[in-house]
Amino acid sequence: MHSSTDMAMSWSLLLPFALALVASASHAAIVEHTFNVGNLSISQLCQPDRIITAVNGQLPGPTIRASEGDTVVVHLVNESPYGMTIHWHGIFQRGSQWADGPAMVTQCPVQTGGNYTYSFNVTGQEGTLWWHAHFSFLRATVYGALIILPRGGAKAYPFTKPDKEEIVMFGEWWNANVFDLQQMALLTGIPAGPADAYTINGKPGDLYNCSAPNQTHMFEVRKNETYLLRIINAALNTPLFFKVANHTFTVVAADACYTTPYKTNVVVVGPGQTVDALMVADATVGRYYMAASPYDSGIPSGPAFSKTVATAVLEYAGGANTTSPPALPQLPEFNDTDTAHRFLSNLTALVLPGKPTMPLAVDTRMFVTVGMGVADCQPEQTLCNRSRTMFASSMNNASFVPPRSTSMLEAHYSNATAGVYTRDFPDQPPILFDYTADASNNATMQYTTKSTKVRTLRYNETVEMVLQNTRLIAKESHPMHLHGFNFFVLAQGFGNYNQTTAAPQFNLVNPQERNTVLVPTGGWAVIRFIADNPGIWYMHCHFEAHLDLGLGMVFEVQDGPTPDTSLPAPPKDLPQC
Repeated sequence: MHSSTDMAMSWSLLLPFALALVASASHAAIVEHTFNVGNLSISQLCQPDRIITAVNGQLPGPTIRASEGDTVVVHLVNESPYGMTIHWHGIFQRGSQWADGPAMVTQCPVQTGGNYTYSFNVTGQEGTLWWHAHFSFLRATVYGALIILPRGGAKAYPFTKPDKEEIVMFGEWWNANVFDLQQMALLTGIPAGPADAYTINGKPGDLYNCSAPNQTHMFEVRKNETYLLRIINAALNTPLFFKVANHTFTVVAADACYTTPYKTNVVVVGPGQTVDALMVADATVGRYYMAASPYDSGIPSGPAFSKTVATAVLEYAGGANTTSPPALPQLPEFNDTDTAHRFLSNLTALVLPGKPTMPLAVDTRMFVTVGMGVADCQPEQTLCNRSRTMFASSMNNASFVPPRSTSMLEAHYSNATAGVYTRDFPDQPPILFDYTADASNNATMQYTTKSTKVRTLRYNETVEMVLQNTRLIAKESHPMHLHGFNFFVLAQGFGNYNQTTAAPQFNLVNPQERNTVLVPTGGWAVIRFIADNPGIWYMHCHFEAHLDLGLGMVFEVQDGPTPDTSLPAPPKDLPQC
């Protein structure tokens, strides 16, 4: 039995914490938007006006700005001719699992003329994230930034407060209708061709053969001011190098997780990834190109990609000669894996009080191969080739197919999984082989089968996963994205993973924390996360072409012991198939 003195001491210790919680809650706000998804007439690359699918008539779509602890409410109104879902890339969705968005994993698409309200909290998250369509290839034009400021605003950054912030958002542009491209890829089993251009904030820039004067984004800076560049790669299929002529960066965050300040003259971002970088405007007053060029990681060749460069113009205020051509940075070669790996592997976390730290004990270890292959043509693929096989991609030789009539989260919640998915995703590939050797690239090893499999995890289970690229079809760097969680990247390397030699390389002190990792070309990455978020969570390659071909799997995380650690009931307006 506790004495009154003990109770008084306990309250004196708890009172500051309780007051802090009340103060935080009292400052939280509801950030509300309406997303009208519909047709937008637009011309790029001197082509005739064509119709794209966009949000609120914008490309990119509207930026959402919130503060840590706020609740974001987005009313989606689908006026487009296609089904639509929105994924809030990097948001944990704890307590709002039904708002995650991937079609047929979390929800059925919102049909034409329908609507759905996404509502989620951003407690415990700060930095640059983004949102995008998670249905078909529609995220080529349906995307935008999602910025979460610290509760105390910019003065609470754990780095020098910038004078100004700028969003630098990369995309890919097709002159053709992207929905039609995706449908043709599904019918034929052949990936869609390369984009016609890369874009910065929706514009390709003036290095393309035909680009109107208003199709280059302009950034104005002032001499010696510091700018926080919020860099987002919304491209469908291409990692990108990013440079600014005569300027350097200090990276301070990646995927909305603070990093130890890292100085560099080049930034590398895979599809799905974000990077926050400080840039001082300390060059001679003038005009400079900001340039994004593709990183082609495929060996001997990956998917077709455009060997072109998107540009924006950085212009100093007060420049005397604004008509002179901007200076162009020296860009890496398209296949410069050394530069990409040096950047991606050198990032480390900024360890801060109260922030997540690396779990040292591991409950489940998985070894998962990721790569390309072939599979039998499906009955609906009426244009599949004469050999009756098609390109496929897989994880541990399971090529993922989403269900058609019921979302996986609904099946999980109602315990009606029969015919929707099975709980037999393997912890290792069915055959152990020389994953990165050319000699292993044969018809037998390439063959995979279609399935809808999940790996079931207990609540709070710690998972360590080795992601091993394969040489099947091509060695390639796959951007692997996990919904519902961040993970720690312990180590990365090339060739076949070897536990004996890799384990001493593990960073168990300050490993980078991310939601998307570019697995090195013909190599491996080791990640670790705690399954403390009940529900159904997609893990997949963020190359849209690979995702459609099956490069994904799903984690099914069981409920915890309390209502707060259990999956809530679905919202009343959840779309139906």
